[in-house]
Amino acid sequence: MRLPSLSLSLRRLWALEKFGYSLRVLVALAGSMVLSWYLRQPALVIPLFLGIIASALAETDDSWRGRLVALAVTLLCFSIAAVAVQLLFPYPWPFAIGLALATFVLVMLGALGERYATIAQATLILAIYSMIAADQRGENLHVWRDSMLLVAGAAWYGLLSVLWNAIFTHQPVQHSLARLYRELGEYFRLKAALFEPVLQLDLEERRLELAQQNCRVVAALNETKETLLHRLGNRPAGGRINHYLKLYFLAQDLHERVSSSHYPYQALAEAFFHSDVLYRCQRLLKLQARACVELGTAIRLRQPFVYSEANAQAAKDLEAALAHLRQQNNPAWRGLLRSLRALLGNLTAMQLQLASASNPDALEGTQDSSLLDRQPQSLRDAISRIRLQCTPTSLLFRHALRMTLALIAGYVVLHTVQPEQGFWVLLTTLFVCQPSYGATRIKLVQRISGTVLGLIAGWALFGLFPSQLIQALFAVVAGVVFFATRSSRYTLATAAITLLVLFCFNQVGDGYGLIWPRLIDTLLGSLISAAAVFLILPDWQGRRLNQVVATTFSSNSEYLRQIMHQYQSGKRDDLAYRLARRNAHNAEAALSRTLSNMLLEPGHFRRDAETGLRYLTLSHTLLNYLSALGAHRESLADDARDPLLEDAARQLADSLDALAGALRQNQPVAVHSEAEEALAQRLEQQAPEDLDDNHRLLQTQLGLICRQLAPLRSMTAHLLKQDADRAAQPH
Repeated sequence: MRLPSLSLSLRRLWALEKFGYSLRVLVALAGSMVLSWYLRQPALVIPLFLGIIASALAETDDSWRGRLVALAVTLLCFSIAAVAVQLLFPYPWPFAIGLALATFVLVMLGALGERYATIAQATLILAIYSMIAADQRGENLHVWRDSMLLVAGAAWYGLLSVLWNAIFTHQPVQHSLARLYRELGEYFRLKAALFEPVLQLDLEERRLELAQQNCRVVAALNETKETLLHRLGNRPAGGRINHYLKLYFLAQDLHERVSSSHYPYQALAEAFFHSDVLYRCQRLLKLQARACVELGTAIRLRQPFVYSEANAQAAKDLEAALAHLRQQNNPAWRGLLRSLRALLGNLTAMQLQLASASNPDALEGTQDSSLLDRQPQSLRDAISRIRLQCTPTSLLFRHALRMTLALIAGYVVLHTVQPEQGFWVLLTTLFVCQPSYGATRIKLVQRISGTVLGLIAGWALFGLFPSQLIQALFAVVAGVVFFATRSSRYTLATAAITLLVLFCFNQVGDGYGLIWPRLIDTLLGSLISAAAVFLILPDWQGRRLNQVVATTFSSNSEYLRQIMHQYQSGKRDDLAYRLARRNAHNAEAALSRTLSNMLLEPGHFRRDAETGLRYLTLSHTLLNYLSALGAHRESLADDARDPLLEDAARQLADSLDALAGALRQNQPVAVHSEAEEALAQRLEQQAPEDLDDNHRLLQTQLGLICRQLAPLRSMTAHLLKQDADRAAQPH
C-alpha cells in the first residue's frame, strides 16, 4: 500500500522546478570534490567550484542545441576573461582600464536580451573569481593552472546541462506552463472577490491587488512563450510541443476573458443586492480558479487533468438565476441584464475551454500559431540595438556606467586600504548593485544579513565538525542550497554560498581566518553599491512615471484599434492582434513594477506614488473593458454596421494617443473634454430593441471606455501640473 504513495512522492519531487537544477549542481560539485580527494589535491576544489558556480549562473533556458551553442559562447567569454585577468593582474593601471571597458561592454550586451545579459553577468563573475584566484596564488609558479581549472569547472557543469536538456527537453515547458496556470488561477480568485455584492466595498484596493497579480500573470505568459520559442525555433509545431503550444494559447484566451469587465461592479452590487446572481458569478469564478491550479498541477506531474462537474452545475445555476431576473421584467435592469448576459456568455466560454483542457490536442486549431522572436536576428540588428541604448536616457546605459564606476571604486579601495581577501569587495559590489534603487536596497539588506548568518553558522560548524570530509560534504550541500534558493530566498542563498566559501577555503587553509575579512569586504562592497546607485545617474522611478504611463495609453490605443479591426473582419488570433494584446498587458505590468520600485525609494522621490497607484487601478479598469471587447469579438453583420461605433472607437484611440503624447512632451491637457462627454452620452443612449447582441455589447463597452477617459484625463492633468510646479521651484 505504500508503493503508490512513494511513487507519487517521487513524482512530485521530480516535478519540482528547482529539482533538476539542484541535481545538476549536486553532481557537478560532488564530482569535483571526489576528483580533488582522489588526486589528493584539495587545492583543486576552489577553482573548480567557482567555475561550476559561474557556469550555472550563466545557464539560461534553451533546447539542447541552443544550450550547446550558448555553452561554447560562455566558455569563450570565460577563457578571454580569465586570460585577460592573468595578463593584466600585475599592472594596476592597465588592469583598471581593462576592468572598466569590460564591465561597460558586458553590461551593455543586456540590450540584446536576457540570454546575453545572463552570460555577460556570469563572465564578470568569473573574471572576479579569477582575480581572487590570482590574489591567492602568491608565489605559486603554476600561473595558468587556476584559470584553466575555472574554465574546466565551467565546461563540466555546461556539459551536464546540455546532456540534461537533451534527455528532458520538455521539462522546462511543463514547469513554465504549470506556473502560468497557477498564477492565472490566483487571478481568477482575486477577480471573484470583485463580485461580492457588498455595499461600500473597497473596490479600489481589490482592483489594485488584481492589477499587481496581472503583472505576475503577464510575466508567466512571457516566460512560457520564450520557453516554447526555444524549442520551436523555425520549425512548425508538432508532437508534444504542439500539445503545450495549444495549452499556452488557451491560457492567453483565458487571460483575456477573465480580465474582462462588462459593467462597473458597484452598480451591479447596488442593483442586485437582494439577488444571489453575483454570488453565483463569484462561485463559478472560484471553481474555475481551482480548475486552473489543478490543470497546472496536472501539467507539472504529467497526469491527466479531470475537470470537475461542479463547474458545469455552477454555470447552470448562474444561468437559472439570470433567467429568473429576466422574468421579473424590471425596466431599470434592462441594460444591466444585457451586461450580465454577456458576462454569463464569457464565463460559459471559459468553462467550456477549461473542460476541453484535458485534451488540448482536440482544441480548435489557432489560425496563426507563430510566436514573435525578440532576439536579434543578425549582427547588424544586434549592433543597432546596442547603439540605441548608448544614451544617458537609457536605463541600461546608466546601469552600465554605474556598475563600471562602482567596480573601479572598489578596485581603488582595495588598493588603498588593502583589506585581506580584498577582491571579495568587487564580488559583493557586482551582486548588490542593481538597476534600481529599490532593488539595490533589498539586495543590500539580504546580502549583509545572509553573510552574517553564514559566517556565524560556519564558525559554529567548524567547531562541531572538524573532519575535513564532513566539511567537504557541507560545502557540496551549501552549493546546492544556494542554487535552489537564489531566486526566491536570497538571504538564505547568501548564507549558503558563504558557508561554501568557508568550507572550501578550510580544505586548503584556515577557514577561521576568512570570517572577518569576508564580513568587512561585504560591508565595503555594499557601501560602494549603495553610494553608486544613489549618486551616479540615479534612476528615480518618479522621473520616468510620465513615460511609463504614456506607454500604457499608446498600447491600449493600439489594442483598441486591433479589436475594432477584428469586429470588421471576424475573430482571428493572428500575430498582430496577439502582439497588441500582449503589449497592452506588458505596459501595465511595467507600470506596476515601476510603482513597486518607487515605493522603496526615499520619501522625497516617491511623492507621486499615490498618483501612480491611482493610475494603475484606472489603467487596469480600462484594460478590463478593452479585454471584454476582445473576448466577444465577432464580425458585425453588414446591415449592423454603425458609423457611430466606428467613429467612437477612432475618437477614443485618438484621445488615448493624445494623452500619451502630452505625457511624453510634458504638455498640459484639459481636465474636461466636451467632445468625450458628448460621445459618452451618445453611446449610453438606449439602443433600438431590434439591435443584435454584438452591436449592443460593442456600444456598451465603448461607452464604459469613454467614461474611463475622464478620470484618466484628470489624473494626467494633475501629474503634469505637479511636474510643472516642481520645475518652477527654485533649486
